[in-house]
Amino acid sequence: MAEAITIARPYASAIFSIADEKGELKAWSDLLVLLAQCVAVPNMQSVISSPSVSDEQVVGLLAEIAGELMSEDAHKFLALLAENNRLQLLEHIAVIFEELRAEAEHTLIADVTSARALTPEQEANISAALKKRLDRDVTLNTSVDEALLGGAIIRAGDLIIDGSALGKLNRLANAIS
Repeated sequence: MAEAITIARPYASAIFSIADEKGELKAWSDLLVLLAQCVAVPNMQSVISSPSVSDEQVVGLLAEIAGELMSEDAHKFLALLAENNRLQLLEHIAVIFEELRAEAEHTLIADVTSARALTPEQEANISAALKKRLDRDVTLNTSVDEALLGGAIIRAGDLIIDGSALGKLNRLANAIS
């Protein structure tokens, strides 16, 4: 997997540069997410790897699926990926592209898992605190895990804050032993 990410990074960086220069980050983001979903489908993987289907046919099929999201640059990009047998990397390329986009737009998506559903006020407080700490606009993805007993776990990029009761109990147990 690390190898796939290493191979995907130059493609993502190159397409990010083009999209950023043309002010098309959102459009490319939408396209890459769609294409990544397409190539993840087992039937599409069979088509991509089939020796009886040409690169042009695969690119044409993906372009048809993408519809109006497909631009001339996107078509050239897909043709390049197909020519180099890299279409399977689209999922990694999309992830890296989103990371580059978030960095450029100073945004971050934080995952908050709490023991109970958060109130809008709690969400706003967490978002504001993360924005202050990380100097980025923060969007929260919230989920509930009653096994935490109380509190919450926040994951924002490389930052992990475990304020759950379960986490505190585990730290206490480790300190005692």
